[in-house]
Amino acid sequence: MPTNKKVITSPNDHRKYRSLTLDNGLSVLLVEDCQSTEAAASMAVAVGHFDDPVARPGMAHFLEHMLFLGTEKFPQAGEYSAFINQHGGSNNAWTGTEHTNFFYSINAAQFEESLDRFSQFFVAPLFDVALVERERHAIESEFSMKLKDDIRRVYQVQKETVNPAHPFSKFSVGNLETLAGDESELRAELIAFYKEKYSANKMTLCIVAPNKLDELVKLAERYFGQIEHRKLVVQYPDTPIYLTEQLQSKINIVPLKEQRRIAITFALPALETFYKHKPLTFISHLLGYEGKGSLLSYLKEQGLANNLSAGGGINGYNFKDYNISIQLTDRGLNNLKLVIDCAFEYIALIKEHGLEDWRYGERAALLKVAFQYQEQVKALDLASHLSINMHHYDIEDVVYGDYRMDGLNLAETEQLLALMTPTNMRLQLIAPELDTDKQAAWYHSPYQIRPIPLDDLTRWSTPNVRPELTLPAANPFIIDHCVARAEKSNGTVPQVVAQEDGYRIWHRKDDEFNVPKGHLYLSLDSAQAAASPKHAALTRLYVEMLLDYLTEFTYQAEVAGLSYNIYPHQGGITLHLTGFTGKQQALLSLVIEKARERNFTQSRFELIKRQILRSWYNHTQAKPISQLFTSLTVTLQKRSFEPARMAEFLEEITLEDLHAHVKSFYEKVHLEGLVYGDWLESEAKALGIKLDKILSLVTSPSAESSRELIDLTNKGTLLREIPVEHQDSSIIVYYQSDTATPDNMAVLSLLNHTMSSTFFHELRTQRQLGYMVGTGYLPLNRYPGIIFYIQSPSTGPQILLEAIDEFIADFTYAILQITNEQWEATKTGLINQVMEHDSNLKTRSQRYWSSIGNKDFQFNQRELVVAQIKTLTRSDLIKFIMNKMRTKHCDRLVLFSTGESHQDQTPLESNNMILDLRAFKLKAEQFDY
Repeated sequence: MPTNKKVITSPNDHRKYRSLTLDNGLSVLLVEDCQSTEAAASMAVAVGHFDDPVARPGMAHFLEHMLFLGTEKFPQAGEYSAFINQHGGSNNAWTGTEHTNFFYSINAAQFEESLDRFSQFFVAPLFDVALVERERHAIESEFSMKLKDDIRRVYQVQKETVNPAHPFSKFSVGNLETLAGDESELRAELIAFYKEKYSANKMTLCIVAPNKLDELVKLAERYFGQIEHRKLVVQYPDTPIYLTEQLQSKINIVPLKEQRRIAITFALPALETFYKHKPLTFISHLLGYEGKGSLLSYLKEQGLANNLSAGGGINGYNFKDYNISIQLTDRGLNNLKLVIDCAFEYIALIKEHGLEDWRYGERAALLKVAFQYQEQVKALDLASHLSINMHHYDIEDVVYGDYRMDGLNLAETEQLLALMTPTNMRLQLIAPELDTDKQAAWYHSPYQIRPIPLDDLTRWSTPNVRPELTLPAANPFIIDHCVARAEKSNGTVPQVVAQEDGYRIWHRKDDEFNVPKGHLYLSLDSAQAAASPKHAALTRLYVEMLLDYLTEFTYQAEVAGLSYNIYPHQGGITLHLTGFTGKQQALLSLVIEKARERNFTQSRFELIKRQILRSWYNHTQAKPISQLFTSLTVTLQKRSFEPARMAEFLEEITLEDLHAHVKSFYEKVHLEGLVYGDWLESEAKALGIKLDKILSLVTSPSAESSRELIDLTNKGTLLREIPVEHQDSSIIVYYQSDTATPDNMAVLSLLNHTMSSTFFHELRTQRQLGYMVGTGYLPLNRYPGIIFYIQSPSTGPQILLEAIDEFIADFTYAILQITNEQWEATKTGLINQVMEHDSNLKTRSQRYWSSIGNKDFQFNQRELVVAQIKTLTRSDLIKFIMNKMRTKHCDRLVLFSTGESHQDQTPLESNNMILDLRAFKLKAEQFDY
């Protein structure tokens, strides 16, 4: 039956909402979205790894996996995912501490059939004993993949240094060891766990679809009313997460990646009851300030830190860790007590002078405007987010709760600030070469825990605020009220509104999303940007120096919802501004003015340079498959380079080199821009004139930079081995189209769409080759391509390549088995994906900008591709596979790494190996772009 409480929604939200509780106790939120062509559902269950039996760590996670592998009504293991994929959707799930979330999206026409399949997870799962062993290995692969992940390694140390009686201390993922034993016994344990923990009254369901609300009520009742109501309640022990001796302690952790970070952590109570006033959001707003006088600004001036974030940290039913996380310089690591001094001084400043209504009002005003002009998100993201919110907020606040700030509640704010003391603190220091005497279970992270000396605690308890630390002044960028202009667009796609030698500005006035926001993209192409690894390193250094320099001047604008980013690419650099249009021009002027100053100091130069080097060197610690994806673009794009190669040059670069590079970068540039959103054409034209005038002062016009791509035609099977230190092996097999035409884009995207779920099912679920298994449609520099990838803990690259080749060879038979009805449904599913309606201003701006980058100046490439997809037959796909992918000498690139645990297996070798990448790229034929 429906609840009486109305869901509070944004004035900018066209959707309709209704909440109800089914007779079996299931809480349901229904969302009617008449503008959507897709539908989505998400089930959030109040069960997580906190519920794992002590003897079975990872049981909740294992159960999540098993629910995908067949139900009594739909017993075939891969059927659910294949159905979703075939009809243009996607699906996934995750297991957290106290919740497990299952979610998917699909073409709206197949929504009812998908609900039938999805609901059976919670009605009658099979737990097929034949799949228990297989999925146990999938859990092991997932565990193995993250063995060298510093986030997991640090998380495990946290678990070992809390109260062992608290459920947070449990190992969450599971592996072959924790899930060992007889398969039938383990299946019995799974069923028992499912019945003991899963109940309709512990679940929240959110459905988003273009159907009428009354129809959605019937669908919810029909498919989810059968879930058993076992009248279970969530029961966790009322025990503190920290024992007294675990507070006032310092934990040293040695990471694999080079990093230096201190987390000052305060133990707070659970925060759910505080959500209407958000006192912690307000405290973080002040602590995380980055302008002049802020904690971060002072630490940067002293050469002690590069970055700071306030907030975050683990949280749960009876606890919240509040972190002030500071990225330290070498000097900061050596002067740690001074860094912590400053943190406590700034907290004292907030306690004494910061609790003022106007300051709270600034933060509340930002959330109010953000809610008023809330941008729509995809149905899948909305369903997943709201199903979780239903566990945390009153039903009327399920949408509004994230934005709600009802006024400064002094009692709540002072209560939390009173807990931010040295006696209620833990320090977590992450850096290489720290003293350690323990090793965490499972992830083997070295650590040490020691009490903080009493004299340090005493010193931090009586802070004396230094005069350089000040609270922020009133924010000049905050807009209390803004309205989108009513003017209509002059066309259905962007038009060129300003063009001269060396620059071109595109514009379109938005008249659909009704938000007073804009997206402004400006790309500066320079032949000097990435002409060599040294040039590319200098461009990256310039961008990072610029962003670092701008922070202090632009932080207030960022807080007020005016964000920007500057990033390097193959041809130069791009500036992307977004936010409320009322102050966007002011921010752009500020960024341009400060960028032209280029007041780079030697001290910041040294710190930023070391930061980039650290990031590049740390790339060797990334997941093997991630390293291969980086190497794929580096191998194929002439102006992309390996991080390690750029690092070699950056080591020697001086501040004088940087200034000389910036000068030569701007000698000849080409500007391409897009102005989209609540900007009038006259404003875009005026902007073009202004930018032209600025450019004429510093530069000469230039053509666009070329973006060459290696042509693999007549290369045969090229192999390149990437050295990676990891126990897993990995492989990417890439096939490239020799033309950038809509028909080849159509063939490769349809081939990927048709193959993806079968590839995943056969090589991951059935053959258990790894956790990271998949295919992808991958266009590079406009040229379409398709990739197959696996990261495997169980076998080396030779066998992985054989498995991929075998799959491709057999797939022609699989295509022949598809019925006409399934074939047409598969094409329709892909067409709906390609033509998916832009859900918000951001998504559309990205599509327009991508079209400009791809020289799709009619903005109709996707329509041309769809027209081709409609004409494709199964025999077209079979012909493509036979001619381009199944021949012994087919043109393709195979990147691979051999895991430490597979060194004894037959190596993957060939007489067609890339051994010298520079020589290969120099000699290879290229597509120009």
